Amino acid sequence: MKAVILAGGLGTRLSEATNLIPKPMVEIGGKPILWHIMKTYSHYGIDEFIVCCGYKQYVIKEYFANYFRHNSDMTVDMSNNSVKILNNHSEKWKVTMIDTGLNTMTGGRIKQVQKYIGETFLLTYGDGVTDLDIEDTIIRHRNSKAILSITAYKPSGKFGALDIDPESSQVKSFLEKPDGDGNWINAGYFVCEPEVFDYIPDSDLSCIFEKEPLETIAKEGKMQAYRHHGFWKPMDTMRDNIELNEMWNKNQAPWKVW
Repeated sequence: MKAVILAGGLGTRLSEATNLIPKPMVEIGGKPILWHIMKTYSHYGIDEFIVCCGYKQYVIKEYFANYFRHNSDMTVDMSNNSVKILNNHSEKWKVTMIDTGLNTMTGGRIKQVQKYIGETFLLTYGDGVTDLDIEDTIIRHRNSKAILSITAYKPSGKFGALDIDPESSQVKSFLEKPDGDGNWINAGYFVCEPEVFDYIPDSDLSCIFEKEPLETIAKEGKMQAYRHHGFWKPMDTMRDNIELNEMWNKNQAPWKVW
């Protein structure tokens, strides 16, 4: 089974880092967040990836093309221009990187990799980490007979909640970071059947996957929700990046399941 990773966006909300590299290459603990996502999939036996590239795609291609050099000790003999890898820290991954365009929307990117997929596939964004049980999502998806399973997550609020008496201004209760508005949200980890491509128009680079395609699949009753109660965190801002790095550096990274 293959995992498709959307990695072509501009990452404007993380512009402090993405002016030089694409968002999926922003590092956590010295490794791109894209690497962390792939390690999670690999833990569950998913080792074949299709990366939908766009903005600064050459950075992603260079990283994987020279993965040995980035992740292994090596000796360079400049007298004969030879390179010797001293140890092997490589992965057993097969990574296909497709240029899906600079300004292409998510639906348009997914549609362009259709020719590389002929069976059930996994799909996610290149900016969120989780301790999601990938194997269980696949099993639940197959049992559901849906054409698309979406991981649902109920986030906590970002701030402490106060219950204030309107007359006396007395604080009646305080709850640190309660659940948000009670709604389940799209956590960005999907299991898809090839039929999903039928909902994305051909040659429409402006198609947003999360709009008409997903809305139509849901209306037709062909979408299943997998409720995830564990850890999930997207890296939308530099604050998110700092928090994720702090978790990693303290050996408190819930997504490190490998």
